[in-house]
Amino acid sequence: MTIPRTAPTAPRTGPTTPVRAARRGPVPTVVYAAGAALLTVALRLIQISRAGDLFVDESIYRRLGDSAAAGGFPRTDEGLFFLHPPGYFYVEAGWMKLVGEHSDVIAGVHSSRVLNALLAGVTAALIVFLVARVRSRGAGAVAGLLFALDQFCIRQNNRVLLETGTMVWILAGYLALVGLTRPDPPGRPRARALLAGLFLGLAILTKDHAVLITVLPLLAALLLGWGPPRKLVALTLSVTVASYAVYLALVAGFGHFDAFWEAKTSGVRRLLGIVQETGFNAEGTPSLAGRLLDELPGYTGTYLLLALTPVALFLLLRRKEPVYRLLALFHASAIVTLGYALAIGTLEEQALYLLFVPNLVALAVTVPMPSRDRPGLRLVACGVLVALLAAPAAVYARDRWTPDDGFERLRAYLLTHVPAGSAIVTVDGQQTRGVTNWALNDTYRLGHWVTPEERNDNGAAYLVVPWRVIEQGYGRSSLAEVERLTEGLRPVFAFDGPTYGTLALYRLPSTLPGPDVTALAVPGSTVTGPLLPAPGPVVATPDSTVGAPGPALPVAGVGDAPG
Repeated sequence: MTIPRTAPTAPRTGPTTPVRAARRGPVPTVVYAAGAALLTVALRLIQISRAGDLFVDESIYRRLGDSAAAGGFPRTDEGLFFLHPPGYFYVEAGWMKLVGEHSDVIAGVHSSRVLNALLAGVTAALIVFLVARVRSRGAGAVAGLLFALDQFCIRQNNRVLLETGTMVWILAGYLALVGLTRPDPPGRPRARALLAGLFLGLAILTKDHAVLITVLPLLAALLLGWGPPRKLVALTLSVTVASYAVYLALVAGFGHFDAFWEAKTSGVRRLLGIVQETGFNAEGTPSLAGRLLDELPGYTGTYLLLALTPVALFLLLRRKEPVYRLLALFHASAIVTLGYALAIGTLEEQALYLLFVPNLVALAVTVPMPSRDRPGLRLVACGVLVALLAAPAAVYARDRWTPDDGFERLRAYLLTHVPAGSAIVTVDGQQTRGVTNWALNDTYRLGHWVTPEERNDNGAAYLVVPWRVIEQGYGRSSLAEVERLTEGLRPVFAFDGPTYGTLALYRLPSTLPGPDVTALAVPGSTVTGPLLPAPGPVVATPDSTVGAPGPALPVAGVGDAPG
């Protein structure tokens, strides 16, 4: 007799027998990268046009982007520009073609700031991918978050400077290289090595200073046998060098090599510190130690991460795997570069960005992270992270909602009350033109006409003074000279902001016919600046430096050529 088989009964479900949800897999790296990119871009776009006043390099680089969009080598109205390579200016030109051009230089700068905010988002995503490939998705997410929220990085990314675009290409190059260090390298390794060389070459074509953290580490890797196989490192190095060689060939082919050589030798002298026109090592500039102490409360997280730089290098060198050796060379080159600038060379704020990002990557791939089986340690780590982010949040809120758009307001006032083509005296700028000239010379005639004879010869009746530039020794005229020039005068326009202190427009006494000063003080143009004599020396406060509050490195070329 056969006993029939019964089908197994399904487990009962109900209040006492819950159905377990399917376990989710790990969050893909691309999700973390997209989140970090979106947060980075959003934080930089908020109040982007009024959270930082016009910086001299921004207006210069925007003009160069306009020139690149017109075709040929970038140039200013002073001639061809070879102090920096043209890579960023062609990216800027493409951005103009995409979103439209602006005849107003300040509106153009604001448009380019949006471009840099987007490039910062790409940087955040690349950091996540790079750290995740070397270590883990979680470490990559933390690194991307720290980059997005760091106030120094926000400050740098919000200005139209070259370092943001440079770092995009550098990270892309190293992301391609680290895959070649694995025991089981991905397919088509030569193509990946070639792509890495192309990315690193584009970094040098954006700012040739990047050679110190691209070519130098590759040469060391080739010599020491660290990182990918030597033949792949040699291929990457060859493509990197060839990229710049093509640029040189084009310069020479169009007959501009002499101008190129003159600009580059001048730039090298500044880099080496032989010529100290700007930065903390220049004579008469603000104290580095003073800036560090003044800004420490608001930038604790930034300074803490930088203080851990030697720890990151030590931890990298302890690891014997090729990928860690490659990153150690990258990190060590960045340390040597900034260390030289700190001791001897031209020390400017932008240089710190080229150390901060490699240092963040190094810390993310080496510093031990709390494990899940130690919840107490994880809780402490989360508390430290929240504490590090609290102070930057306060600084961010202050910077974003404190108006700092003096030159935009000054330009609007001039266009309303002073006829185009009028002559205006400028006193900022040292070896070359200052921010006032670059901001206004498309509409007005500007010059350093400080004697009565010069003013009469040129018909100049107005004077613009960004007082903090003069007080810190970055002006073409000294503080005493400007005080004498403005003695007894009251500004017809003044704006007090974090970047330039009091930015003031004065009507100068002149024998030439012109409107009365009181006629310019129309309703809606309230004078908010001080009566002269001019403001005295700035008291040491977090806002007492040229440039919006930021980590303690100087704004490059406050009144001079781009750094």
